[in-house]
Amino acid sequence: MTRPLRIAAAAAALIAGACGGSADDGSTAVATTAAVAAPAATVAPAATPLPAEVPAPSDAPAPTDTPAATAATASAVTEASAVTEAAPSDFADQWERVVAPAECMCSDGSEYAYFVRRGDPNKVVFFLEGGGACFDAGGCGPGSTNFKRTVGYDAGMTNATGLFDLANPDNPVADYSWVFAPYCSADVHIGNTTTDYGDGVVIEHKGALNATAALTTLAAEFPAASEVLVTGASAGSVPTPLYAGLAADLLPAARISVFADGSGGYPDIPAINGIVGGVWGTMNAVPQWPVNEGMTAEEWSFPGLFIQAGKHAPGIAFARHDYAFDETQVFFATLAGIAADDLVSLIDKNEAQVEAAGVEFDSFISPGDSHTIVGTPELYTHEVEGVKLIEWLTALVRGEPVDDVHCTTCTD
Repeated sequence: MTRPLRIAAAAAALIAGACGGSADDGSTAVATTAAVAAPAATVAPAATPLPAEVPAPSDAPAPTDTPAATAATASAVTEASAVTEAAPSDFADQWERVVAPAECMCSDGSEYAYFVRRGDPNKVVFFLEGGGACFDAGGCGPGSTNFKRTVGYDAGMTNATGLFDLANPDNPVADYSWVFAPYCSADVHIGNTTTDYGDGVVIEHKGALNATAALTTLAAEFPAASEVLVTGASAGSVPTPLYAGLAADLLPAARISVFADGSGGYPDIPAINGIVGGVWGTMNAVPQWPVNEGMTAEEWSFPGLFIQAGKHAPGIAFARHDYAFDETQVFFATLAGIAADDLVSLIDKNEAQVEAAGVEFDSFISPGDSHTIVGTPELYTHEVEGVKLIEWLTALVRGEPVDDVHCTTCTD
């Protein structure tokens, strides 16, 4: 990128606040939109185990005695740990790398950075990268391949595939500006603490600080944005409703839509919410919205993010895509002690929960066991029950109504 970022002083203060910095007058500068607290002190995992009927995460590895289970494990490991290929030679001319304040960091304490690409300043994509997760000493340890540990480049981003194919005339966001938030915190972008898991395993779960810094830059760089798409894949799709709500705070005049890809099957189970939220420090990163007053870690669930954000900012258009038997979702759900063989039932139940709370929610459920589509060429050819996904997504982005699409026969 040829010109430097134009981050105003006020926006810089917001970013510093998001990452626990201080204002010039010595007072704490707080990102009021996110209300993200300063990094919490190192904590140890909760000593109280999950109820007997829910096995503890470390005791619930994915079964490996069937080809399907083996494929699920391989899919999850590949998605979370594959070495990303080098960026193309013209990458730096298209995407500007922005180093976040020091308090923002990856799981190993290394530097966090995000990327900005300039297009139409009135229309912006905020993309949250995926890459696994961890919540116990085994899954977070140095030998684990269950999560992405450092800032890299999303495969779709570097290969210009899927939604990143900005030369494709069918791409509804081809002319948009972008802010890309990489993932390296093992907490689906919603944590804010340092956790000592024992056995020398210490993880910086600072995903909320990292993504909030990127989102604040989006608002500072594109203050006149009238259209914002908040999207992400896999672990990056989990927090899309949360960051859409925060975007609504920063850009109240913008029309905001959400496209979450590949996380719809993780259910609201208070015991698991509490344990995982405890080690990730999710309560240190809950926005100070009136609807969140009194929330506990047990109540701060993945489906609940749609509910809370929808109640806070009713104008957001929420949508998601899932494969009915997504093997990667089955893998990670099993690690958390969740029976997920019939994943599509969990997906449908979660949607019903969100809509029962009064939040409108549109879904596109595809047959099969693949994992995510937003960064792949299939985004432009995929069709279910006579409806092309790219046309459905285009209507969503344009603010047009869409109907739920659900596979009738959900196995390939």
